Amino acid sequence: MTARTADLALAAEVRLRGALLLQLAEDQWFDRKGPRLGARQLSEVLVGFANADGGTIVVGLGDGRVEGINAAGPKWLSGWQQAAMDFTMPTVPCEARLVECINHRGEQDQLLVIRIQASGVVHTTTDDTAFLRVGDETRKLRFDQRRELLADKGQAAYEATPLPDLRIEHLDAALLDEYAQATGSSDVRRLLTARGLVTDGGTVTVAAALLFARAPQTWLPHADVRIVRYRGRERGTGSRQQMVDDVRIDGPLPHQLEAARETAARLVPTRRALGRGGRFVDMPIIPADAWLEGLVNAVVHRSYSYGGDHIRFEIFDDRIEVHSPGRFPGLSDLGDPREVMRFAQNPRIARVCAELRYGQELGEGIRRIFDEMRGAGLADPTYTQTSTSVQLTLSSFTVNVELEQQLTAPQKQLLTLLRAHDGLSTGDAVDASGRSRPAVLGDLRRLRDLGLIEWVGQSRTDPQAFWRVRNPLG
Repeated sequence: MTARTADLALAAEVRLRGALLLQLAEDQWFDRKGPRLGARQLSEVLVGFANADGGTIVVGLGDGRVEGINAAGPKWLSGWQQAAMDFTMPTVPCEARLVECINHRGEQDQLLVIRIQASGVVHTTTDDTAFLRVGDETRKLRFDQRRELLADKGQAAYEATPLPDLRIEHLDAALLDEYAQATGSSDVRRLLTARGLVTDGGTVTVAAALLFARAPQTWLPHADVRIVRYRGRERGTGSRQQMVDDVRIDGPLPHQLEAARETAARLVPTRRALGRGGRFVDMPIIPADAWLEGLVNAVVHRSYSYGGDHIRFEIFDDRIEVHSPGRFPGLSDLGDPREVMRFAQNPRIARVCAELRYGQELGEGIRRIFDEMRGAGLADPTYTQTSTSVQLTLSSFTVNVELEQQLTAPQKQLLTLLRAHDGLSTGDAVDASGRSRPAVLGDLRRLRDLGLIEWVGQSRTDPQAFWRVRNPLG
């Protein structure tokens, strides 16, 4: 190769590098900024990435073109390089490097590439403001959201815990090759280290064990999925137990997800419905994309530090319930789960699963579940949180969508409870919802007035009286 040819090849590579970075979609792990970004503004984005899952910022890409940073001058470059030290507390862990490019004017130029690590602590700017990367946005946190983030950081630290007895050589080579191919990497060890899955000394972390160990349950015995099929609408107890199938699925998380998907698809009941081709076909009572997204979210975002419990995917004749150990990550108000302030309890696991094309980001995945259920004319999914777990309920009840969108979150919760039972007394509804009797009774009457439920009894003092769901389409 002549010097001229080499120069042309290098110039083409430099031009391509900038064009490729410009084409990348901004998401949970990537953002681009123009050269007129101040150091203080940059610090907000640094804090947002560090508080979430880490990521990369490229400075010099703005207005849909490769602008470069040379025209900004050395003072601006110094400000960007020192933004973490000057304007974040504690200092955001990141590294910056210059990358050659050809700008939109055809001139030799540079881009500043900043890589931010996911942090085990909550970072703020120097004016004590916390930010969080949510999808392709950097959002300022309220006090309650910041408090939730502080609580969640403990779990994020757990997945980064090294397992001294486990080395890279003990991981599944086929899974590692699949991951390397998915990310376009030629060096698996370097890739695992960059993702925080392996320490610099080669020790495997909890996250790496869950994702790639041949038998992660050797170290984490409760990291499995249990799929249970019940006959009817109730679990039953003792001699009235309604369980007809019980499958436990273990292995590394990618294998768990594949096996759980196949098992659930076999066990979810079907109904006869008019298909897209104009013929009646057997369709699952819950759209497959809805329950699969719920399953993936549970596997990716559960609290693996919680011993003694596992994910339960319970299938009834009229609904699916997904129980996940741990609190809902980054969420203090379940009023509208679609507005979740995303913080992955397991940011390393979440990133690897996203790169392997399992599921979507947490907030986006929740919105997808809502869209799939509504698209099928079914009730909105509901999330119920206890001190130790989160339950997602997907009901097969058809609904009047416009009418149910008018309901408050507690009213939707009551409607879900009634759909899960043949009938509930007012007292049972109070106990199940955990709210005061006047509040529950007021919501029950509101649901009755809207024609969604009915009261069944002989008189106002009938001890056997109960509330039940009406068919809004009937």
